[in-house]
Amino acid sequence: MYSQVHKYWDSDTVLVKPGLEGREGELQVRGTSVFQEYWNKPQETKDSFTEDGWFKTGDTAVYKDGVYWIMGRTSVDIIKSGGYKISALEVERHLLAHPDITDVAVIGARDSTWGQKVVAVVQMKNGKTISLPELKAWAREHMAPYIIPTGLIVVEEMPRNQMGKVNKKDLLRQFFPH
Repeated sequence: MYSQVHKYWDSDTVLVKPGLEGREGELQVRGTSVFQEYWNKPQETKDSFTEDGWFKTGDTAVYKDGVYWIMGRTSVDIIKSGGYKISALEVERHLLAHPDITDVAVIGARDSTWGQKVVAVVQMKNGKTISLPELKAWAREHMAPYIIPTGLIVVEEMPRNQMGKVNKKDLLRQFFPH
């Protein structure tokens, strides 16, 4: 379970619960400009708010040096593998440094041993290819061992929705149907 990151306003000061600065957690907000409920959806409303009225944004954030850093969506950008909480966004940043990778999306596929496994969906430069052993060999030089992908899917073009965004839930359904 992630620690809760709460933003408190005191006129012009932003405070975080003691001990949570610099720690990753779910960003939760409340205030007069935050909606109060989903129209005709009492269960969804109940699931989306804490008992004391904080809206669960679904974003993973870190508060440090007076700034909130949105790390990604809690549900798809945090991969739980073998007791580790792995940031898919961090893995993506590393993989984008590979000279032949032009686009990447990292997803957590179900794994009976580890809970989830780190899978990289990559788009390569024209004419370039890569195998999982080649990717792992490169990654060992650039990444912590526990975040190195154990799965690789090479695509001609990264699938995107009409807004140009990669939907990781769609990628999971496409490549790991259940």
